[in-house]
Amino acid sequence: MFSSIKLQVLSQYCLYFLLLNMACLSSVFAEPGIGEAGFDDSMLEETIELPPWFKLSFLDIREDLEEAKKSGKKGLMLYFGMEKCPYCKALMDVNFSKSDIVSYTQENFDVVAIDVRGSRSVTTLSGEVISEKEFAVRNKANFTPTLLFFDHSGKEVHRMVGYYKPYTFRAILEYVADSHYANETFRQYLSRGERADSSDDEKLNHRSFSMTKPYILERNRIIAQRPLLVIFEQPDCHACDVLHSGALSTDVLMEQMQKLDVVQLDIWSQTPIINSVGKKISARAWAESLGIFYTPTLVFYNENGIEVLRLSSVAHFSRLNKVLNYVTSGGYRTYKNLAEWKVNQ
Repeated sequence: MFSSIKLQVLSQYCLYFLLLNMACLSSVFAEPGIGEAGFDDSMLEETIELPPWFKLSFLDIREDLEEAKKSGKKGLMLYFGMEKCPYCKALMDVNFSKSDIVSYTQENFDVVAIDVRGSRSVTTLSGEVISEKEFAVRNKANFTPTLLFFDHSGKEVHRMVGYYKPYTFRAILEYVADSHYANETFRQYLSRGERADSSDDEKLNHRSFSMTKPYILERNRIIAQRPLLVIFEQPDCHACDVLHSGALSTDVLMEQMQKLDVVQLDIWSQTPIINSVGKKISARAWAESLGIFYTPTLVFYNENGIEVLRLSSVAHFSRLNKVLNYVTSGGYRTYKNLAEWKVNQ
């Protein structure tokens, strides 16, 4: 009897430690999350599924907007995505798996899906009929997912470019639904009172490819030899650390970075700079004038100091590699935007 009890207890302990070890192993070998170093952002093998509550639309945007208005919604949301986009999958699996986000989105918006590579016909707000692919290019849907928000008049009041984690995504939805865009920028709405001024950029993760002070970035009077990349960051920024320890630690991207003039700036710093168009300004004021709210944000300028592209959301190797190829190859000189360039590759 005693030995039987001992055996039963021993077997329970063995089962417990087996389950514990399995849990530890699963955590060790789990794939990195969307915002972590090592995340694979190459195209998926399987097609993602859109939420069943997305609107079943004939892609007449005029009708969709009118129906959203009649049903009491705050406006229309256009979702530009791709069937095998890992960032779109994160939006569906992470953000749209949260009941509060789903209910808030459904309450305030009708959501219509556009395939950026699709061939279905879209009737635009002006009544023109074009393909989904052309519609995406015209709307500068450079990255997937891109969300465009329209008010009842058909005016685009905000756009979300790329993937953002749930906290920021919720804030975007509230910013639009509560019409904060009428009175303030999203940067002001999101960062109001969060951080005091910073005096310098010393706490950033400085890299060898970044220029040092003084930051004279002017290129409108004397044309530069190559494009400029401004990386807006901030201290204690996990996403910034992931960028530098992940994608920007690879030989492939480091080689691309050598073809650019690069500077790293703290978005809260009062460090004086001469910006791309020759204006004397602080790093903080420049970031604010650009409406930058997420770090890291990568802003690319051509040889004349004109912005050609901005990457201001979660981005890993494959996405950043495409962006750098577009810029360093001079693709911005031939194509209207990155979306058109990608279609023609």
